[in-house]
Amino acid sequence: MSQQADLEERNEGDGNAVALSGNLSLACLGTLPDRLDSVEGPITRVDLSAVGHIDTIGAWVVHRFAQERGARIEGAGEEAARLLDVVGRNDMPCDRAARPVPALQRVLAQIGEATITTGHTLLGLINFLGATVISFFQLLRHPSRLRLNAVVQRLEVVGVAALAIIGLMSFLIGIVIAQQGSVQLEQFGMEVLTVNLVGRLTFRELGVLMTAIMVAGRSGSAFAAQIGTMMLNEEVDAMRTIGVSPMEALVMPRIISTVIMMPLLGFYSSLVAIIGGGFFCAVALGIPPVTFVQRLREVVPITDLWIGLIKAPVFGLIIGMSGCFQGLQVRGNAEEVGLRTTAAVVQAIFLVIVIDAVFAVFFTWVGWK
Repeated sequence: MSQQADLEERNEGDGNAVALSGNLSLACLGTLPDRLDSVEGPITRVDLSAVGHIDTIGAWVVHRFAQERGARIEGAGEEAARLLDVVGRNDMPCDRAARPVPALQRVLAQIGEATITTGHTLLGLINFLGATVISFFQLLRHPSRLRLNAVVQRLEVVGVAALAIIGLMSFLIGIVIAQQGSVQLEQFGMEVLTVNLVGRLTFRELGVLMTAIMVAGRSGSAFAAQIGTMMLNEEVDAMRTIGVSPMEALVMPRIISTVIMMPLLGFYSSLVAIIGGGFFCAVALGIPPVTFVQRLREVVPITDLWIGLIKAPVFGLIIGMSGCFQGLQVRGNAEEVGLRTTAAVVQAIFLVIVIDAVFAVFFTWVGWK
């Protein structure tokens, strides 16, 4: 049974001394710290020759008492001497009166940290894109390594399960575009041009763009959370250990399914938005559905459809890459999963909008206006 810590005051010729005995561990200290604080008079030395076991807490108590009283420590064994040395080297006072950092300096520091983080993330995405391309060509060389069941499952999750929410969103967006456009065009007596606005804006921009934002929030976040949880559970490391490539088993099925489904979802979204716009035109503007369809055929060039279908797989690649990349960056704890999931959504939406602007400039430059 462990012996409780005890002390004995000794009156010596050159001053008073305190002799400690027993085990100076956290479980056995008891009231020893309070008894040391109650010791009166000057103390010249602390005797540890009768001490058995000592831990870091006991060493800190002895060091603090000796430092406050200006006493020397004697009789310490090898273990006690080592702990006292470590405690003494790390016992540094805190600067409680530290001056506050100026607001401008804090803002500049935050901007600098955000810039560095953005640069590292961009570099990591470029590296991840290279790894994705390599994995894609390896699957082309060895088609048997493609996990078809996983791809089909992701096609259902990304595409089929999203039809209802994307259809509802697109229908309402079509109504909003038609309503807002008709209000503005009514000032010039050109309500009929609402059909032009709905048709061209939907097929060319909003259909695929809003679909990409919805898929990023719905599927991109799921990719990051799923892979991030696997990283926390060390399942990804276990896959590497048994010779399974995480890029081929986890990343490629998700990216392939997103790239395949985005053109289909974008076209579906555009059609439903057209239906919503046509519904509003029929109810509020008195434009019959037949007239609405005929007008669409006259004013919407086929290039608008091709522009949407060309952008869609690129947006799908961005969404799949962002979700998988952020999921593979999870380290440490469950909170990191939430942070990386949020980062995946924000990153995907930002990159989609940036690439959409690049596409807009490019197609205008080549004459697809």
